[in-house]
Amino acid sequence: MASLRRPIEKRHAEYYLTNAPSLVVLLVVNAMAFLVGVLYYVETLPNVPTFLWPLYGDSPTAIALATLSLTTLLPTLGQRLEEIPQNRPLAYLHTLAFVWLVKYGIWTFIALNRRVDLYIGFDLASLYAYWFILFTHLLFVVQAFLIVHYGRTTRGALAGAFVLLFANDLFDYGFGYHPPIRYEPGLVLATVTVGLSIVTVVVAAWTFDRLDT
Repeated sequence: MASLRRPIEKRHAEYYLTNAPSLVVLLVVNAMAFLVGVLYYVETLPNVPTFLWPLYGDSPTAIALATLSLTTLLPTLGQRLEEIPQNRPLAYLHTLAFVWLVKYGIWTFIALNRRVDLYIGFDLASLYAYWFILFTHLLFVVQAFLIVHYGRTTRGALAGAFVLLFANDLFDYGFGYHPPIRYEPGLVLATVTVGLSIVTVVVAAWTFDRLDT
């Protein structure tokens, strides 16, 4: 049954993640979402050192991590989720994918609605700039809660995720490489972002089963 800890029922997760057609469709959709996300950042990429692009492209990075996480299921198609092999490197990957998806799914909702007057509308441009981006980023959170059905975490993975999220926040707001939005984020959005880093790691610790045990 679905619960607050696992809002997606296991039978639904198993259907989408252990059957080849549905998993392949999910991977293809992710690949398309990654390309759309990159296009959002592409005009500003020349202003960012190349090796720092993964920190700058927050949402594309989340999708890339999620796609890598889902790809690990391909050799185990047809198996039940609880039978999927686990190890420490996979625990790090699944944990990073979860926290990046949850954080930037929620962050985008907050960022758009903090200055909703700059985004909302019903013309073609606004349908993309607000409604499409809002809807697709909320799906980040849905996909994150699919990962917890087959992934595991460890104390090291949780600590590593927090360090990387905090480094990303420092890069975004300490050095001015925050995502390109239509207003200056200021102290409020920066503080909210750091708070989301903490919250998403806490949620990951709560919702994942532990590889350690």
